[in-house]
Amino acid sequence: MGAVNTADRVPKQDRSRATRQRLLEAAVACLAEHGWAGSTVSVVAERAGVSRGAAQHHFPTREDLFTAAVEYVAEERSTALRVLFPEGAADRRAVVSALVDLYTGPLFRAALHLWVAASNEDQLRPRVTELEARVGRETHRIAVDLLGADESRPGVRETVQGLLDMARGLGLANLLTDDASRRDRVVTQWAALLEETLG
Repeated sequence: MGAVNTADRVPKQDRSRATRQRLLEAAVACLAEHGWAGSTVSVVAERAGVSRGAAQHHFPTREDLFTAAVEYVAEERSTALRVLFPEGAADRRAVVSALVDLYTGPLFRAALHLWVAASNEDQLRPRVTELEARVGRETHRIAVDLLGADESRPGVRETVQGLLDMARGLGLANLLTDDASRRDRVVTQWAALLEETLG
């Protein structure tokens, strides 16, 4: 009988993991589409196809759900970036373009809504500040690796951070209008600057 219980538990754990993942993905999509005010636990649960009770079992508070969602998708994007460039900096323009793309999709839009909400909500602010610092450090580390940047050289760290700040600015510009053609020219220029600076 013990073996039967173990066998039953594995699929339940898999279902629980799948439910959690659906909730996280639905939360990011809702936040990107509806902003903080329009993204309730009920709305996310409905989009994920689970009950509100199941959602609250995994994430007791709204803040838990949305900070976990942004963190989850950021980790997924980091993994995807590393897979895209397994050998590091083969083509710096392609790396710059991929880094800029991080700031022009639904994850950035969702994160931006979370930042704005955190600026007005004391309960959310410390969690988002800590999350943003962690995600920012990881993105910087990935950029350094993929660009083959040697941060022991003067100015290199600031150049990489400037690239990420510029990418965030392009992401903000893209929220209101499709900024693809201007973005493409800026990416080309930054790739040339990086070739010059990083060697």
